[in-house]
Amino acid sequence: MKISKYLKQATAVTFAAALLVGGGAQSFAKEKNSTDYNEDYGMSHITRYDMHKFPEQQKSDQFKVPSFDASSIKNIPSAKDYDKNGNLIDLDVWDSWPLQNADGTVATYKGYNIVFALAGDPKDGNDTHIYVFYQKVGETSLNSWKNAGRVFKDNDKFVPNDPHLKYQTQEWSGSTTLTKDGKIRLFYTNFSGAPEDGGTGYSKQTLTTAQVNLTQPDHNTLKVDGVEDYKSIFDGDGKIYQNVQQFIDEGAFASGDNHTLRDPHYVEDHGHKYLVFEANTGTETGYQGDDQLNNSAFYGGNKTFFQSEKKALLQGAKKHDASLANGALGIIEINDDYTLKNVMKPLITSNTITDEIERANVFKKDGKWYLFTDSRGAKMTIDGIGTKDIYMLGFVSNSLTGKYKPLNGSGLVLHMDLDPYDITFNYSHFVIPNNSKDNNLVVTSYATNKGYFNDHHSTFAPSFLLNLKGSKTSVVKDSVLKQGQLTR
Repeated sequence: MKISKYLKQATAVTFAAALLVGGGAQSFAKEKNSTDYNEDYGMSHITRYDMHKFPEQQKSDQFKVPSFDASSIKNIPSAKDYDKNGNLIDLDVWDSWPLQNADGTVATYKGYNIVFALAGDPKDGNDTHIYVFYQKVGETSLNSWKNAGRVFKDNDKFVPNDPHLKYQTQEWSGSTTLTKDGKIRLFYTNFSGAPEDGGTGYSKQTLTTAQVNLTQPDHNTLKVDGVEDYKSIFDGDGKIYQNVQQFIDEGAFASGDNHTLRDPHYVEDHGHKYLVFEANTGTETGYQGDDQLNNSAFYGGNKTFFQSEKKALLQGAKKHDASLANGALGIIEINDDYTLKNVMKPLITSNTITDEIERANVFKKDGKWYLFTDSRGAKMTIDGIGTKDIYMLGFVSNSLTGKYKPLNGSGLVLHMDLDPYDITFNYSHFVIPNNSKDNNLVVTSYATNKGYFNDHHSTFAPSFLLNLKGSKTSVVKDSVLKQGQLTR
C-alpha cells in the first residue's frame, strides 16, 4: 500500500475526530494543511535540496557559459522576410534546433545541415513562425546559413476536422527528425493566443506534427515546398498533465499560475517512438496547491533540512509561487503514424521550484540516457538564485523512463547571469550528441534578446563544447565555435 493511501485513511480519521469535538470542517482543514507526507508518485524530482547547491557551484568555471566577444556577434545575413506592410526586414531568430537522426545526432539532407528556428518581426511580439535555415555540410560560418523560408503558409492551419490547428496564432519550439525513408518530420507547439488574433486565449498549447517537404531548385538552393499529414497530437489530459481548462479554473494568469505544454522532442527507443516535452503535472502526478508544500519528496535532503526549508518557505515571500510551481518534463508514446498512443508519467518534475523547465532534450550516449532542460532563475523560488540567473539542468538514467539522477551532484550543467541588455546574452541552450570518443558535445543557443535593439537582432549564438562523461559535465575551456555551428 502506498503512503498516500495511509494518508487518506489518516485524514479520514482526523476529520471524524474533528467533528466529534465540535471543530467541524475548519478544524479538519487546519489539521490537513499541517500534515507532512512523503510521496514521489513513482517519478524523479528536481529537489530544493539540490537547487540550494547552485549558488556555490555556479562560481566554478565548470558550469560557466563561455564569454563571447560582443563585437563578433552578428545578425544572420539571410534572416530576412517581409513584414505585414510588405517591407523587407531583418528577423529576430531565437530558439533553434537541428534536423536530427533518431539517435539525436545531426542529420544531413541532400548534402546540407538544416536548422529549424523561431523567427519574426522584431517590432511585432506576436510574430513567431518556424523558418528553415540550411548550409552545406562542412561549412561553419554564419554567412553560410541560407534561408529556405517559413515552414507553414498562413492558411495551412485550416485542416479539416482538426480541433486545435485553426486557432493557432503562433508557432513555438519543437524538434525535427529525418525518418528512415528520408522524410522530414517536424514536431512543434501550436500556440493559441488572444481571440482578437484568432486564438482561444489563455496561452493554450498543443503538441503538433507535420511532414515538411523541401525541394532543390538547383545545386545551391533548398526551398520549403509545403507540408503534409499536418495534425494535432496532444494538449493535456488533466490527470497526468495539466490542461488549459484546469489553468483557467485555477484563475489563469490572475492567480499567478503559468501553463506549459510545449517543446516536443522526438526520441526512439527499442523501436518505439516518443515525444518528451515541457508540461505541468496533473491531478494524479502531484498537482499544484498549498498541500504540495508539505511533501518532503519535493524538498530532498534529510528531515532537518525538510523542516527548516519548509518553515522558511511558508513564512517567506515565495510561498504562493511555490504552491503553484509544478513543472514537468513529460513523455508520451506515439504510433508509427504520429498519433497519440500512450500518455506516460513525467520523467522528472520541479514541484515547489518552478513552473518552467523548458526545451526538453534527451538522448542515449555510452549506454546511459541524458535529459537536459533550460530554466530561468526569475521563475524559481529558491533563495540565493537571482532574476538574472540562466540555467541548463541535466540528469542521467539507465533507461529512458528513469529514474533520473542529477548530473554533477545537483543537476547544474550551465549557468549564465548576464544583463539581458548585453548583446552576448544567450539562452535556450541545446546539447547536440555526437559519436566522438572524446565526449565533447556541441551546445547551441541564441544570443541577444529579441526586440531589444534596432540594429542587433536575436541571432545564432557562438556554439561551444561541453564535456559529458558518466554523471559529470564541464564546459570545455577555450572551446567557442562559430555562430550557429552544429558540428566540429
